[in-house]
Amino acid sequence: MSRTHSVRAAVLSAGSWGTAVGKVLGDAGTDVVMHARRDEIADGINQRHRNPGYFPNVTLPASLTATTDPAAALAGADYCVLSIPAQSLRDNLASWAPHIPDHAVIVSLMKGIETDSELRASQVIAQVTGVPTDRIAVLSGPNLAREIMAGRPAAATIACPDEEAAHRFQKACHTPYFRPYTSTDVVGCELGGAVKNVIALAVGIAAGMGLGDNATAMLITRGLAETTRLAVRMGAHPETLAGLAGLGDLVATCSSPLSRNRTFGTHLGQGMTMTEATAATRQTTEGVKSATAILELARVHGVEMPITEVMAALLHEKISLDEAATALMQRPSKPER
Repeated sequence: MSRTHSVRAAVLSAGSWGTAVGKVLGDAGTDVVMHARRDEIADGINQRHRNPGYFPNVTLPASLTATTDPAAALAGADYCVLSIPAQSLRDNLASWAPHIPDHAVIVSLMKGIETDSELRASQVIAQVTGVPTDRIAVLSGPNLAREIMAGRPAAATIACPDEEAAHRFQKACHTPYFRPYTSTDVVGCELGGAVKNVIALAVGIAAGMGLGDNATAMLITRGLAETTRLAVRMGAHPETLAGLAGLGDLVATCSSPLSRNRTFGTHLGQGMTMTEATAATRQTTEGVKSATAILELARVHGVEMPITEVMAALLHEKISLDEAATALMQRPSKPER
């Protein structure tokens, strides 16, 4: 694909993270058409250059427009950027797939595992669309949407089996405040992004219970260890989990009050029920949906993931909050690995 013509990206859909990546693409000089589900969101973007549903006070690039018609958003797109909850990907993509241009690279922003199949987002994309894997990329890293919308510095990893495709998308979203790196390790990037949400729930619970910074550091460190064990067993490179899509994303998600997974966990740690925490958080919390699927992946691949195991049990109300805290601290003593 030549850069002599205007590069176009379709972003589906216009939620918090999709809007942030749409802004990055627009600021990098890429023409962006966002798919919005509601007329008032599309109208706000087109008429006032604002997303009234998520960032009403942030001006979006003039090159970013919106439509409620996914076919119109996808027409002529060089990149199809998907930013929807992982559990609704399959059904939405089935209706969008016929409109994806034959040359387009599909870029997943999703950080979850499909609950029924235990498939990563890139695998669901390949299965539903029939697009070859060298046209499916993943963007992942320590990227809190609100900070990116404010133009604060951030970096991410773009992983694709085709290095040239990754480099092209890198150019399409490289701005003074957003620095993308490239990789071919799709598995590592996706698992780093998915498992960190579960670890962030645990960190949030510890914060909500007032367990202290030592407990937080322990959960982050041991969470990285179990994420790396699973990812490497599934073919990832350990370096990926020590990078932006692994450690970087884990630290940002576990440390920031802007993280919806950490916030959800904090609500639970303060005594809220699952229903109350869901209502208070308001946005999709991928760790809640993916924990059981990740645990099943661990079992299939013979990997111990004690934090994930405890979180899955707690989220399905098989154990109490106090039992979860106790279980995390009463693991058998053994060499650190």
